[in-house]
Amino acid sequence: MEELNPFKIAQEQLDNAAKIMGLDAQVQKLLREPMQTVVVNFPVKLDNGKTETFTGFRVLYNNARGPGKGGIRFHPGETLDTVKALSSWMTWKCALSGIPFGGAKGGVICDPKNLSVSELERLSRAYIRAIGKFIGPKVDVPAPDVYTTPQIMAWMMDEYSKLAGQNEFGVITGKPLEIWGSEGRFNSTAMGAMYVLREAAKRAGIDLKKARVAIQGFGNAGKFAFDLVTKLFGSKVVAISDSEGGVYSEDGLDYNELSNIKEKTGSVENYTKGKKITNEELIESKVDILIPAAIENQITGANAQKVSAKIVLELANGPVTPDADKILFKNGVIDLPDFLVNAGGVIVSYFEWAQNAQNYYWTQEEVYERLDGLITKSFNDVMKTQQDYKSKGTKITLRDAAYIIALQRVADAMKTRGWY
Repeated sequence: MEELNPFKIAQEQLDNAAKIMGLDAQVQKLLREPMQTVVVNFPVKLDNGKTETFTGFRVLYNNARGPGKGGIRFHPGETLDTVKALSSWMTWKCALSGIPFGGAKGGVICDPKNLSVSELERLSRAYIRAIGKFIGPKVDVPAPDVYTTPQIMAWMMDEYSKLAGQNEFGVITGKPLEIWGSEGRFNSTAMGAMYVLREAAKRAGIDLKKARVAIQGFGNAGKFAFDLVTKLFGSKVVAISDSEGGVYSEDGLDYNELSNIKEKTGSVENYTKGKKITNEELIESKVDILIPAAIENQITGANAQKVSAKIVLELANGPVTPDADKILFKNGVIDLPDFLVNAGGVIVSYFEWAQNAQNYYWTQEEVYERLDGLITKSFNDVMKTQQDYKSKGTKITLRDAAYIIALQRVADAMKTRGWY
């Protein structure tokens, strides 16, 4: 469906904010499309001796404020439009966070679940050889994303270092600690989201100790969010789902049991201490906080009216469509936008990159403290912008407010550099 094309959605979100803020038409045109799009087709020898050709992408959306920054996805349904959308969101995420990066994203069309470890390594290295001249510590810095891991990042960093003829630890972030990844990186996306949730709950008068939470998605981000929201705040997670289905329990769900069941059976729906629910039922469940932590386009015009949560914490990229935005806003739901909520990953990736450049490394406590400072400032900036427009008689969503801040910062950088 065309209305669910992620890149068209990203452009529509940009256009909405540009109209509100009166953005220069030249700038809007520049920012509606990526600066550089690379499509590569590369061979990989499989364990059975046959060679298969894979298609990969790397999109550099804008580098006015610094090198490109963005993850690499391995997914059978990967599309160029998805990568373009994610690269644009990364641009606004970095700008909103106040870190010296532009936005980028990459991906390979593949199903990593059907590849052996050795095939996965050969694929990872071949992809880096294919895009090697388009990335670098001062050019474009990849990171892990859907179905890519710290180990995959290690292989990619090693392959790039071979091409460069020297160690280039700063070319990739999200690396294992053994090769100078950062403390606190692996749960940084969810940790950043918790800081945003803490601030939003204060403003909304919600006691997180008594809050009921539903989480859509039990991958890395969703698992960390489950663990952290219960440990940090004492909230009760009553609903969880993955791509196979979900489960609900009024008494709350047990994180350790769910993790074991997911590992053994492949899905949380096999959890026996609750009733089975669909992803649609999870989104509509009666909770205080709904955390979409899976994929794009989960809350749409078709189901937004049924969202009963007081706060939607967008941990996934692009989980709420523009038509759903309007419905949630009208209904008084505090919908915290993705490129604010999930910025913890790229913020700590920035910390990792900076540590690699200095050869000086921080403790986990230092990382969390600096993350808290940056993402809390971003939250406050967004709330202030929304309030400033309201005081002038214009009601805008938090997403619009976040976009206005990010677009202005990128536009200012381009103007200062003489791009228009």
